[in-house]
Amino acid sequence: MNVDEKLAILADAAKYDASCASSGATRRDSRGGRGVGSAGGAGICHSYAPDGRCISLLKILLTNRCLYDCHYCINRRSSNVRRAGFTAEEAIDLTLDFYKRNYIEGLFLSSGIVRSADHTMEQVVRVARTLREEHDFRGYIHLKTIPEASSELIAQAARYADRISINLELPSQRGLDRLAPEKNLNRTQAAMGRIRDRLDEATERRKGGDRKLRHATGQSTQVIVGADASTDADFLGRADELYRGYKLRRVYYSAFSPIPEPSSLLPLAAPPLVREHRLYQADWLLRHYGFRVPEILPPDAPNLDLALDPKLAWALRNRHEFPLNVQTASRGQLLRVPGLGVRNVERLLSIRRQTWVRLEDLARLRVSLPKVRPFLITVDHHPARELLDSDRLRARLVRQPEQLDLF
Repeated sequence: MNVDEKLAILADAAKYDASCASSGATRRDSRGGRGVGSAGGAGICHSYAPDGRCISLLKILLTNRCLYDCHYCINRRSSNVRRAGFTAEEAIDLTLDFYKRNYIEGLFLSSGIVRSADHTMEQVVRVARTLREEHDFRGYIHLKTIPEASSELIAQAARYADRISINLELPSQRGLDRLAPEKNLNRTQAAMGRIRDRLDEATERRKGGDRKLRHATGQSTQVIVGADASTDADFLGRADELYRGYKLRRVYYSAFSPIPEPSSLLPLAAPPLVREHRLYQADWLLRHYGFRVPEILPPDAPNLDLALDPKLAWALRNRHEFPLNVQTASRGQLLRVPGLGVRNVERLLSIRRQTWVRLEDLARLRVSLPKVRPFLITVDHHPARELLDSDRLRARLVRQPEQLDLF
């Protein structure tokens, strides 16, 4: 099998992993005639940094052969798929050739597990180490690590990568026992804890003046939504634990996708994609808006409302908190108003120091007026109390289905 055939198989096999974001990558380039590659600039897989930079990545598996038999994975041991594998040298040459053709600015490398977790991790680390040390590659590198691998190998991966990640896959051990019997939640979280400690050490060394230190800037993970009976509260509860206790940069929610020749333990149909979207919205509320999981999902409602975004659903359950006076409400209160994002809240805080806020000011900020009107008081608008208390408010705020136009 030639390299082109391997690339077709192993690039397709890697498409199911969504946790390949490049946020946090340190800007490096090859100006001055030294080094190869760049972690900056504008761009086959696209990732985006926090400042909006688009980073194109070569996204491949080192091999799709695997000792594990995870029922939801197309590359599981019992799957009847065409198998292939790159040598470390082939993966290195591909990365450099794609970069020199201006196709990519970095590499996302994962792998099925062959021989053992340590053997596989050694090959993954070898690719990154050779790119960095022998070819002075300065592009972005994201390595998928294996929790069963030795802590020293994972530490080496962190030294050569910009981001490392370990896929959690399912939020509970019960789900893993059923669908991925070789995986252990406690072992995965222990590996995440060791990575967190290494990242903290690297941060302290940089603060101490070690500017030459090369080390990953964060870790992420991925969970599969809809493969088992886990509720949205299960996913968000686990994500909140990882954010608070393990300092993960992101948790990626990937809707289960039916695979060829599926296991009888898997559902026959994929969950609605809007469920994945709602989980991302709720995750954003946890990380940036000060919400807690019990606020987003009370005990009697463990799944998100697919018809409403989570912040609007919370506001309708807590109408006694509204309406808020935009002139006097605190930043935390304004962040909970449906239709107001973090940037617009900051702008409103600035505007109200200078003048009285009007509806036209909200319109200039491109705030959705139909969404905020029932919840905000401005100098020229006071929502009718009976509107906020009305049972018809939900119907007004839910987006109505539209007939698509053929032309």
